[in-house]
Amino acid sequence: MMSRGGRAVLALACVGALAACSVDNNSSGSKSSSAGGSGASGSGASKTVTLVTHESWAPDKNVMAEFTKQTGYTVKVVKSGDAGELANKLVLSKNNPLGDVVFGIDNTFASRVATNDVLEPYSPKGAPASASKYELPDGQGKGQLAPIDTASVCVNVDDAWFTKNHKTKPASFDDLVKPEYKNLMVAPGASSSSPGMAFFLATVGHYGQDGWEAYWKKLMANGLKLTSGWSDAYEVDFSGSGKGKRPIVVSYDSSPAFTVDKAGTSTTSALLDTCFRSTEYAGVLKGAKNPDGAKALIDFMNGASFQKSLPDSMYVFPVDSNVELPKAWAANAKQPTKPIEVSPADIDKNRSEWLTKWKDVTSK
Repeated sequence: MMSRGGRAVLALACVGALAACSVDNNSSGSKSSSAGGSGASGSGASKTVTLVTHESWAPDKNVMAEFTKQTGYTVKVVKSGDAGELANKLVLSKNNPLGDVVFGIDNTFASRVATNDVLEPYSPKGAPASASKYELPDGQGKGQLAPIDTASVCVNVDDAWFTKNHKTKPASFDDLVKPEYKNLMVAPGASSSSPGMAFFLATVGHYGQDGWEAYWKKLMANGLKLTSGWSDAYEVDFSGSGKGKRPIVVSYDSSPAFTVDKAGTSTTSALLDTCFRSTEYAGVLKGAKNPDGAKALIDFMNGASFQKSLPDSMYVFPVDSNVELPKAWAANAKQPTKPIEVSPADIDKNRSEWLTKWKDVTSK
């Protein structure tokens, strides 16, 4: 699984003769893509729509070419780090917005953006009925942020490693602090990563506001390694990626669909009792130079082509429940029946205090 501001950084590729890519002049190494097609509606209207997103934006190149062919809009991509960093940048730049539309704000950071006058209200045309399941509450982003995709952040384990080393893999939060799993786990940090924040919130939801600190002290004492983002944790330190030495990692419920061996069996698995549901949203930035283009792109993200492409390109589940998932997902990407939840209102109310305490616990 590679998503939520933590997917593997995949370059936005060119689409044959229909597209051209160029590096944008910004520190995050953003790229832009263009494709031929009819001009954008409106005389003199800008044909470029600037998308501000996280580092893991990696859509299907042919699908994005389809968007340009249909609408005439060229998509310029400005990448702004992980989802948490993205949210912070949007708030800090709200008087001089970085682009027209944002994608990649998730439910752990949605309230930060929605309550800081960053977005224009917009509800996409043709949104699938099943998307309503993922709508944010009133005052926390509803009507401003449209749900696009979903996945649950879960502890993942390298089954092959545990089999090879003749060890029993963990099955629960409580197992992770046992001595036999000392120095075996890696996770992205809560203050710098949306999956890291989701894992932190899962511990809050599981142990309660009065119990999570004690649990995190045990995690740190048991050798938990923290990284700045998902990519470092999964691609560098996790043994299941083929490179690291730690067989326990915080990732996603869809991750096992991408560690399938030649026999068709996944070599990793998600611990479904540790999962926190994460949903990504898109919204129109207030003060956008091309609000029509922004709305068109959000409409397209809700459409069948983009939704169908999400599992294989962005490694997430579409919010459109009518989309048929790839066979590997049906066999290996198991979703939790009861993901842990913390209300956006509670997150918004307690975020600063929780993170201050979390930093104190994890810095000792």
